[in-house]
Amino acid sequence: MALRNTDRRHDFTKGSVSGSIVRLSMPMILAQLVNVLYNIVDRMYLGHMPGDGRLALTGVGVAFPIITIINAFANLCGSGGAPLCSIERGRGNEKKAQQIMGNSLTLLIVFGIALTVLGYLYKTPLLYLFGASDETILYANAYMDVYLAGNLFVMLGLGMNPFIESQGFAKTGMLTVIIGAFLNLILDPLFIFGLKLGVQGAAAATILSQFVSAVWVLLFLGGKKAILRLSFSGLRLQGALVKQILSLGLSGFTMSITNSLVQIFCNASLQFYGGDLYVGAMTIIYSVREVVQMPILGFTQGAQPVLGYNYGAGQNERIKTGIRFIRRVTVWYSVGVWAVLMAFPQFIIGFFNGEAELMKVAAVSMRWHFALFFFMAFQYVGQTVFVSLGKAKQAVFFSLFRKAILGVPLILVLPRLWDMGIVGVLAAEPVTNIIGGLACYFTMIAVVWKRL
Repeated sequence: MALRNTDRRHDFTKGSVSGSIVRLSMPMILAQLVNVLYNIVDRMYLGHMPGDGRLALTGVGVAFPIITIINAFANLCGSGGAPLCSIERGRGNEKKAQQIMGNSLTLLIVFGIALTVLGYLYKTPLLYLFGASDETILYANAYMDVYLAGNLFVMLGLGMNPFIESQGFAKTGMLTVIIGAFLNLILDPLFIFGLKLGVQGAAAATILSQFVSAVWVLLFLGGKKAILRLSFSGLRLQGALVKQILSLGLSGFTMSITNSLVQIFCNASLQFYGGDLYVGAMTIIYSVREVVQMPILGFTQGAQPVLGYNYGAGQNERIKTGIRFIRRVTVWYSVGVWAVLMAFPQFIIGFFNGEAELMKVAAVSMRWHFALFFFMAFQYVGQTVFVSLGKAKQAVFFSLFRKAILGVPLILVLPRLWDMGIVGVLAAEPVTNIIGGLACYFTMIAVVWKRL
């Protein structure tokens, strides 16, 4: 059965493959960059708070892993359900695509409530485990007290927006993020400085902005403009669909969880070998990493509906053309970003904090962390293809491989070799980039490319 309201712009078997990817990805790139403002702006304001700016910045930094875990569950449903919707659209199966979307929404609500309860019960011991000290725990706890209250809105906005993009409405998906980020820009200085709420003001600005974004997403997906609409009948969980969503979503979930795991071990190791100063420096580096990764994430998210749709339609040559284009763009972008970060670390760090001691430590740490960043391009190419084509096992494995199998052991072992200490902790990242990136890419060539 043909999809209703589907025109040439939403049929990705027609026209230029690279043109379709660019058309979908450009709004997503802008949306991802704007999305960074949710947390980055918080950190910039907090880092420049009079008196205790560095401690506030570090306190929010040790809360990153908890926020990353929350985002991981949003990705579990969004990155699992949205590509499946694209594949079913390519097959002309509108009913199943709608059921996948509805089941994903129900899963997000269940996970959101559960994570909020667990977060309030265990946040303090977790924050200490993640690298908080007696000086920074007050700031970390204050931020999470407010953030967890709006956790469900965060998950609904992040988890359901991919279903707008998977239908080809990239500009609408972009507006979801822009609306929330613009509101956050206004509320941050008002709450942090105007009302003198500090870190709690930063968290309140974020969750209020995410609430607006979540409402926008749900209204669109339930409205007349959407090709696939939310319906009450689709919300009822079906075991087979839930299994499909969670299986494919495990790639994005595992990538987020393993990122969180590496942050936890990295912060704890830095606290042990160097103290709050190095944890604060790593908070800045993770913030910069979010910024430089977002264009690649936006680009690859824009590519997923195109690859998935053509896969469902059996258009193998168009898939290969898309893979070549993705590889070319991500490699050149990664090399350019690497060159800038190596050349101007202190200039970039200055946006977050101007203390001379912190800037010195952060500049050295940044050069170590991003030393082989351009090899990450190959990881993104491989992961994008695996997820887009529904290759759940490979997608999950390589999400685990780079961070959990390589990253965590290296963080624990390298500092003890030849008494490397802090340098050993920092060196773990470039080693995982080159091994993990190349392993993922060449496996994709063997498993997917040759069969296409």
